Amino acid sequence: MTRTVRTPAGSRPALAAALVLVLAAGASAAWAGQDWYAAAHDESAGYAVQRDEALAAGEQAVQNLNTLDHRRVEQGIDLWETSTTGELHKQLVEGREEFTGQVRTARTVTTARVLSGAVTELDDRAGRARLLVALRITVTTADSKSSDKDSRMLGELTRTNGGWKLSALGQAPVGGSAAG
Repeated sequence: MTRTVRTPAGSRPALAAALVLVLAAGASAAWAGQDWYAAAHDESAGYAVQRDEALAAGEQAVQNLNTLDHRRVEQGIDLWETSTTGELHKQLVEGREEFTGQVRTARTVTTARVLSGAVTELDDRAGRARLLVALRITVTTADSKSSDKDSRMLGELTRTNGGWKLSALGQAPVGGSAAG
């Protein structure tokens, strides 16, 4: 003898509604997963990460190269050298002894604070970037007098095995002068 199970007439719409909700939740999860995957593998997201890493490293390196205390000049110049690569690094290494003597004789303390910065060019494939950094540089002399100077600097960065490093640094030209 077989038994037939009968369901009440009102339960079929509830079953159908539950099925629709399960299908809608599954579709929503699939759509969110696809969006997450697309965002995680988007080239522009990777480019933005490289830009942000270059900017952070560049700002720190520019600040490092504009900060030096005569009482700890060797440590300061060591930091300069670890912040640089290429021709700029070579110039710092070659001029180290002479510059160390000048700073000790002058007995100055120079500190820099980054006001703002921006990556102006980024070639992620070649591992090169350019940036513009605005700084406030404070120089304190041996007689404890200090002066502030705002400065804009242009830097070039090269990606190395140790991360982004400054390969060139110079003053940014100030507007208002005509090229002739």
